[in-house]
Amino acid sequence: MDFAWPALFLSLKVAGWATLINLVLGTAVGYALARLRFAGRDLLDSLLTLPMVMPPTVLGYYLLVLMGRHSALGGWLHATFGITLIFTWQAAVIAAAIVTFPLVFKPARAAFETVDGQLEQAGRVLGISEMAIFFRITLPLAWRGILAGLLLAFARAMGEFGATLMVAGSIPGKTQTLSIAVYEAVQAGQDALANTLVLVTSAVCMVLLLAAGRLAPGRIAHHR
Repeated sequence: MDFAWPALFLSLKVAGWATLINLVLGTAVGYALARLRFAGRDLLDSLLTLPMVMPPTVLGYYLLVLMGRHSALGGWLHATFGITLIFTWQAAVIAAAIVTFPLVFKPARAAFETVDGQLEQAGRVLGISEMAIFFRITLPLAWRGILAGLLLAFARAMGEFGATLMVAGSIPGKTQTLSIAVYEAVQAGQDALANTLVLVTSAVCMVLLLAAGRLAPGRIAHHR
């Protein structure tokens, strides 16, 4: 079991940071697409949902091309700040954040679209600022749907494999997450270790899925 702790802690750290990033970006983009009307909105929605259906290895390849030292972005980061993202836990965070972004963005958009616009309009009539309307009216009415998406994203980030392996590799104690550790254990014929890692991963994800299910908007409405 001792071998599982480093991978578990790293997976929790990667999933936590990825979920935090998507809490900000996914919620903001979901709100924007729920409220704004512009040409190409459906196309943008499809592009933002693409990581959900794209093969993880393909997504990982795109990230390698984008973040590699010989790319424009990767070269600029290395030359300017001395930052190399490839084969770091930060690269695993970026991969997990991109893979799980649709799991936050789509529920957030749906949650914001269910908020009664008349309540927001009433706030405007009372002279409340748009920011205050968002934090005092819109977000409190939509937060359960957003939180359910965040829990699903966290669970998915815990099990992310393909894109993470491509950009972060498998360095024990540094970039080896639970899912990668399971793969390495199976490849090495360490069945006992693989079984332990699988049980730990399954238990964590099951707890998160149960919590997300209890927060699902449909279930909340049913209980009411």
